[in-house]
Amino acid sequence: MTQSRRQLPPLNALRAFEVSGRRLNFRTAAEELGITQGAVAQQVRGLEGQLGLMLFQRLPRGLALTAQGAAYLADVTRAFDTLGEATGRLLARPETVTISVTPTVAAKLLIPRLAELYTALPDIDLRTVATEALADFDRDQVDIAVRLTRQPFPATLQAELLFRQELVAVASPHLVKGLTLPLANEALRSLPLLHDSQDHWRVFLGSREKLSGAAFNHTTLALDAALAGQGVVLACRAFVAADLEAGRLVQVTDATATIGPNYFLVRKRSSSPRKAVDAVWDWCATRLSLT
Repeated sequence: MTQSRRQLPPLNALRAFEVSGRRLNFRTAAEELGITQGAVAQQVRGLEGQLGLMLFQRLPRGLALTAQGAAYLADVTRAFDTLGEATGRLLARPETVTISVTPTVAAKLLIPRLAELYTALPDIDLRTVATEALADFDRDQVDIAVRLTRQPFPATLQAELLFRQELVAVASPHLVKGLTLPLANEALRSLPLLHDSQDHWRVFLGSREKLSGAAFNHTTLALDAALAGQGVVLACRAFVAADLEAGRLVQVTDATATIGPNYFLVRKRSSSPRKAVDAVWDWCATRLSLT
């Protein structure tokens, strides 16, 4: 029958026995453990008393293992080796940092830069949660969040502005082929307009009437439709900057609109922040920021 863990000898006593068994001398065992010789001898006596067995023969010039002591030492040494290997594997694993972002931030800003992040922070395993829901840092075990929100923030949170919402109207160059850019509002309204969940078209065009066009519940879906040549989308410049630079999208009008709220990097304040979280925070503040 397996020995109950509650009946196992104290770890310090087992450690004193294991080192003494290797050294066969209480004095040198004490030097390795950084305690007194008397403390080592006392721990070994206590272990022998608990087990009801003699583990060592005390000799004038050191120790000798009894037959039972030698067998026990082999098992205890193997157990300590297993603990050491487990600890080594644990310390060798990348530290996980969880970041909560909106689906559009994930698709357009974070995912394209993941290779860069892992090159900069090779010892960190980033876990990304893409959701529009506000993160509860404790309940959801989230370390960092990127959110479209407003100031002020509670004293319990640390926040840093990443970028403001500068809205630009963009489309595939194939959709506007043959048209003279930039377009006037009248010409823009003649094109199919793509709407996301925020739907700022009426504000952007100064229109009170409902504007027709395909609607999507996520900005990233509307952007995908625009890339496929399905219409013109109104999006935050931060999300289309790479596509504009690569020529996959073109800005169809010079008009822009800067509106609130803004995108912030947010985390819970801590008196003892983890170094890995600090590293990801600093990377995001640098690489995702347009301020």
